[in-house]
Amino acid sequence: MTPVVYINGRFVPQEEARVSVFDRGFLYGDVVFETLRAYRGRIFRLADHLDRLHQSAGQIHLTVPKAADKLESLLYEVLQRNELYDAILRLTLSRGESTGFDIVPDAPPTLVITARPVEPLPDSRYREGVSILLVSDSAPRLPGVTRQAKSGNFLPYILARHMALEAGHWDAILLNHRGEVCDASTSNVFIVRGGVLKTPPVGESVLAGITRKVVLELAQQPVVAACEETLQAADLHQADEVFLTNTGIELLPVTRVDDTVIGNGRRGPITARLHAAFLKSIESL
Repeated sequence: MTPVVYINGRFVPQEEARVSVFDRGFLYGDVVFETLRAYRGRIFRLADHLDRLHQSAGQIHLTVPKAADKLESLLYEVLQRNELYDAILRLTLSRGESTGFDIVPDAPPTLVITARPVEPLPDSRYREGVSILLVSDSAPRLPGVTRQAKSGNFLPYILARHMALEAGHWDAILLNHRGEVCDASTSNVFIVRGGVLKTPPVGESVLAGITRKVVLELAQQPVVAACEETLQAADLHQADEVFLTNTGIELLPVTRVDDTVIGNGRRGPITARLHAAFLKSIESL
């Protein structure tokens, strides 16, 4: 079937979905978005995603045009119209059309929702892990924003990931100007050292990931000691386990950072335990 897209009050075939060439999302990346995951027709942590959408929009002085319950209905309708049950959805909100550079507070925004089938990574990635390149002084931050917004300004991540791929790695982890570990190109970062689970605290260059939040909650159930702590490159090189989290990959092991093999070069036991607990939590949807 032809994929269906929601755009500004209309459901249209994908090939008819159009955004103005004067849309600020197209011109300047002036946009926030959420990527969501549906399992068996139910959207995982939907309320958390919509809360973060409002937080991101508020930080860049953008008003979300619809209430949370209306957005929820639209997301489920996009799922149904595309006849999808296991899917990745994306809700994109731009500041709308503008002929100038400055923010126009009452300009009508552009709202787009898309859905596509999940394309899972091969099981071998979860057994054997992936390789990561550390990219120095590359983590972006927005002026006046102390808690990173999920915005469409992705060029630093795109270029860092391209550098990693060219060097033979699967992805990149971006460091800030102080050499601190921030995020990978589309995911949060966790390490395990001495049985303790650690992840960088949310801040100007670290996103409050939804899967990240779930992992920290799950760590309390199998009684894994966990904390938010500023990490340096050396912490990754010396870690017993490293893994990445996001909506699409869930928990993905990292078994090499730069030229350093992590642990025994395969998924570690705490990573495996937490991923199993994550999959178990989905059963209650």
